[in-house]
Amino acid sequence: MAELMRGKRGLVMGVANDRSIAWGIARALAEEGAELAFSFQGEAFGKRVAPLAASVGSDLLVDVDVTDEASLDAAFESLRARWGRMDFLIHAIAYSDKNELHGRFIHTSRANFKHSLDVSCYSFIDVSRRAAEMMPEGGSLVTLTYGGSNRVTPFYNVMGVAKAALEASVRYLANDLGPQGVRVNAISPGPMKTLAGAVIGGARKTYRFTEANAPLRRNATLESVGGAAVFLCSDYGACTTGDVIMVDSGYHVLGMPQPENI
Repeated sequence: MAELMRGKRGLVMGVANDRSIAWGIARALAEEGAELAFSFQGEAFGKRVAPLAASVGSDLLVDVDVTDEASLDAAFESLRARWGRMDFLIHAIAYSDKNELHGRFIHTSRANFKHSLDVSCYSFIDVSRRAAEMMPEGGSLVTLTYGGSNRVTPFYNVMGVAKAALEASVRYLANDLGPQGVRVNAISPGPMKTLAGAVIGGARKTYRFTEANAPLRRNATLESVGGAAVFLCSDYGACTTGDVIMVDSGYHVLGMPQPENI
């Protein structure tokens, strides 16, 4: 352990279980010495997150509904009362009605479009505004995206649009917050075996396909995504902002499958 995050404090949002990308990031940050807080929504998720938080020495958990302003205000007030300041925030929150991830994109309902963009994109803007107020000496805001933001991906539909909006928001936030030393970036992992990923139709086929065709012939791991987050949140990432960092074993550079798979 290099203790790259020693003395830094931050909130991790979106841990569902020990296979969550958010948990992989949290674990990597903790191993480098970071002090962590965790958010959850509802009692059921709270029971899952509490033992994971305890395993990295954290007892600071806040119940947050990112679609509710009062809930967000209360959560960040709790953080302010405990810490006063923070150095980083990890946003790993997204949602869409899984029934609308199947079939044709043109049939996306207005209600699910609004809700998907609210939870998956606007929530990052909303929490970034609050977090940045607690970063008087600068800091790092990191969110999670996916390649379906810029390439049509079966069974992704409106989530692709939401992630495209999220990536645009990263760039605008980076420009807004840069003068106060706050960096804003996204990490784009390849397909991973997570609770969220399992909701997407054809997930297993996609996972096998990317593993067989990515230049490195493997899929991203929790450790590799966690390492990217440590870079972005540590002082080594001091001049990186407004970027989407690809952690997909190079799959995004391909135009066709590998010759042996054609």
